[in-house]
Amino acid sequence: MDLTHRPRRLRRDGIRPLVSETALRAQDLVAPVFVDATTDERVPIGSMPGQVRVPLDEAAERVAEVRQTGVEAVMVFGIPESKDERGSRAWAPDGVVQEAVRRITEETDAYVITDVCLCEYTDHGHCGVLEPNAESDPTLTVRNDETLDLLAKTAVSHAEAGADMVAPSSMTDGMVGAIREGLDGAGFEDVPIMSYAAKYESAFYGPFRDAADGAPAFGDRRHYQMDPGNDREALREVALDVEQGADVLMVKPALAYLDVVSTVRSEFDHPVAAYNVSGEYAMLHAAAEKGWLDLDAAAHESLLAMKRAGADLIITYFAEDLAPQL
Repeated sequence: MDLTHRPRRLRRDGIRPLVSETALRAQDLVAPVFVDATTDERVPIGSMPGQVRVPLDEAAERVAEVRQTGVEAVMVFGIPESKDERGSRAWAPDGVVQEAVRRITEETDAYVITDVCLCEYTDHGHCGVLEPNAESDPTLTVRNDETLDLLAKTAVSHAEAGADMVAPSSMTDGMVGAIREGLDGAGFEDVPIMSYAAKYESAFYGPFRDAADGAPAFGDRRHYQMDPGNDREALREVALDVEQGADVLMVKPALAYLDVVSTVRSEFDHPVAAYNVSGEYAMLHAAAEKGWLDLDAAAHESLLAMKRAGADLIITYFAEDLAPQL
């Protein structure tokens, strides 16, 4: 037996960290923060243990708590005080995200990213302006081109409030170009766009829709979010966003789509983000509550796999818990 090659030689404690190929840092993580204009106290999110909605008055305090763990960036989601057919509170100067961003940037040194979408703000829960009779005919959904102007207005309003980066998530064709044009026209040429470039119509979003109160009132989002069976289409979507000026490319979800993360990393030279979504977070918590796995170890291994696949940054609800360990 020839045992000239013994990989175990490099697995001992002294050498193991020196030859480790992938490292996870607190600075790689982005923590989602939910700000709720309808409450005056913190509201636990039942399907996402450890996560809360905070009232507007506590937005900066919540972000300061995140920063104390070593996480430097947050992504802000808003729950508005009212909704309408077009989602007009999404771009209102006194909207929940706009007000939260002003307070966060004034009182903390966090890097602030904002989610740009309409589903939390429309009374029907879809990501844009609906086609007529969409409720009665499931083949009709969102008016793509009419939605672009509203997304651009929302992104500009976030930048005016002080957002460091905007992140359009609606999978609307042309959204990056429309937002880039809107930002540049308003004097925000230096505000980058992190596009949800390959966002799949996934079963793993369930808990988030509870958290952000953004579930569709009827139908689903399969007509504008990607088919989970498609890989080549993801490259087409990402390439279009690159052409339109995206600065960071996101794949969502992350854990079940590591092949897509890896492919995007190999095909494009832009920074790649992976969104470790609510369902991926909730299922690890559920298994840990049963005593079936160690929560911290499983969470760390999951995020490390996303980094290994090629993610430069990870949006994750585990950020605060894992950052001190890193």
